[in-house]
Amino acid sequence: MNTPHHPDLGATLEQSRSGLRDSHRRSLMRLLFFVTGSALVVFACLQILNGYLWVGAGELTASAVLYFGVWRLKTTPYLQQWIYAYLVTLFAFFLVIMLLPEASVAAFVWVLMMPALAYLLLGKHEGMILSVPFMLAGGVIYYIHLGQVGNPGALIDLLNMVLCGVLMLTFIHLYEVRREEAEQRLVDMAQTDALTGLANRSNFHGNLNRTIAECERSGAGFALVVMDIDHFKVVNDTLGHDAGDHVLRNIGRCLTARLRGTDFVGRLGGEEFGLILRDVKPADAFELMDELRQRIAEQELAYGEARIRVTASFGIAQWPEHGQQAETLFRVADRCLYSGKRAGRNRVARAGANQNPRQLEILAGEAG
Repeated sequence: MNTPHHPDLGATLEQSRSGLRDSHRRSLMRLLFFVTGSALVVFACLQILNGYLWVGAGELTASAVLYFGVWRLKTTPYLQQWIYAYLVTLFAFFLVIMLLPEASVAAFVWVLMMPALAYLLLGKHEGMILSVPFMLAGGVIYYIHLGQVGNPGALIDLLNMVLCGVLMLTFIHLYEVRREEAEQRLVDMAQTDALTGLANRSNFHGNLNRTIAECERSGAGFALVVMDIDHFKVVNDTLGHDAGDHVLRNIGRCLTARLRGTDFVGRLGGEEFGLILRDVKPADAFELMDELRQRIAEQELAYGEARIRVTASFGIAQWPEHGQQAETLFRVADRCLYSGKRAGRNRVARAGANQNPRQLEILAGEAG
């Protein structure tokens, strides 16, 4: 069986804090650092000309740090910390600019940029937690800047600012909520077999790789099982593909009903299924699969006026005894599976406990 490397969409989604993947956030942060650093150089010169030497010096210093960040962000493992440092410093800088005695009214429009940047770079929850306090502070500063708001003109300015800020935050939050829901639906569709509702091949491979990584850290073992329905083509040829689909759905329900919460099952394609049995000894894995084999063989499915009975064959490979890589385990489980099929089908076959993947002793469970 070929086991190509598939992107683990579930893990990717978990690592994504916003609509951007980490690689995209890294590129965007480098661009923001460069643009912000360049803008600060211009603003620093203007501040110095206006007599605010300390502000200009601070902007030049910040610009140097940002240019350093453009280089550092290429490889840093602390991307999230850089993002927080940038946003907190930038938002605080916005507030400082607003507090200047001769602050331009236009400076307060930067408050509306806060939720856009925070949500884009941090996602829904962290973006809201970071942006709301700074927006409230900006609103208070704007209120103080207006002075007397008893006259209609000042009150209109204040209400415009508050309304725009609330609407900006609300729209961005709702958009992010809907985006997350849509992305989750797409990922579920990409990782789920539409017919059985089980994990599909790509999802199964991703889970297997995660299981191997976890077991390498913990020292626990697991069994990889490859299962194939015997003579499945006969069902399709004699009763039609709808009958075959009915059998596959029933097999999927049978597998999920019997397995433990820590186990994992997926449809690898056609009539082939894969199972990952966590923290199980070889003898126990064999016994569990033999029980599944018997249960499948004893079932009689009704399909219209027809009655369908099928059997299944199983091949078991144990980690790490029979391989430490996913490809090796699949080869061992496949060899066991087809050795069981050659021996008469309706069998559970596993590699011998003291054998390597190239010297397999097959133990087959006879049909009961």
